[in-house]
Amino acid sequence: MAFHKKFTDNNRDRQNKRSNNRKKSDGYDKKSARPHKQDFHNKDSENTVENDGEFVYGKHAALEFIASGDVKTVNKIFLQNGLRGDLANTVQKFARDHHLVLQEVPKAKLDDLTDEANHQGVLLTLSPYQYVEVADILAKAKAADEDPLLLILDNLNDPHNLGSILRTADAVGVHGVIIPKRRAVGVTGIVAKTAAGALEHVDVARVTNLADTIDQLKEAGVWVFGTAMSGEDYRGWNSTGPLALVIGNEGKGISTLVAKKVDGMVTIPMIGHVQSLNASVATSILLYHIFDQRHPRATKVDTE
Repeated sequence: MAFHKKFTDNNRDRQNKRSNNRKKSDGYDKKSARPHKQDFHNKDSENTVENDGEFVYGKHAALEFIASGDVKTVNKIFLQNGLRGDLANTVQKFARDHHLVLQEVPKAKLDDLTDEANHQGVLLTLSPYQYVEVADILAKAKAADEDPLLLILDNLNDPHNLGSILRTADAVGVHGVIIPKRRAVGVTGIVAKTAAGALEHVDVARVTNLADTIDQLKEAGVWVFGTAMSGEDYRGWNSTGPLALVIGNEGKGISTLVAKKVDGMVTIPMIGHVQSLNASVATSILLYHIFDQRHPRATKVDTE
């Protein structure tokens, strides 16, 4: 992936200083954890039939989407031949009410589309979200004459968390969000609904390898910070300048390989009994710290 040229004249000096303190990595984490079973299944382009977008399948995922998803993102609905009962009735009514294409197909067709996952006879295909390149995000910051501010989400699984994070990202002026292609939630209808319009203003890039992407961001002069219990108290964190903030998985945090790539770690101190915060809540706290440093409140001048 090619990136645009560096943002500041002194970035090369900063990069040289960094290189002396970084450990080399083989660039591949062979100990990656087994992914959680997801109702939202990201299909690779070579396996899709109708489009290159998202599939929603299975009873619970389909009913959740029907209840709260963005109907405008639905491309087509597949229902298994002969399926009867409440699920089939609900899906058929949803299609009729919103004038959606519904096609009844053999079970073998659904097995093929979902790689033989437990689809329970129903699959919705969603129109693909138009992801951008990381270079586009950097170019957007440059065009605005601003230091780039990016979020890197390391294997986030919950679509509601992603949607909430996108909403906060828009509020504080994040130029773009980076997510991995595998083992993570992508931009789905539920994400779009939770984001409440933020997707119209915050670009999302999906990359194959987060570690490689972080290396490329560093080459572009961007400082990269992660979150960890052992990190620096965020209240003393200097978050000005070109910056990317890494938020880890809801349960496991930042992966080992990504953690080795960051320039530093920050933490949110807590004195209560529960020593963890929801990913979207923690992200909001840190983003508003960054916002406060980038956009300090103007002080009134006493004219008396």
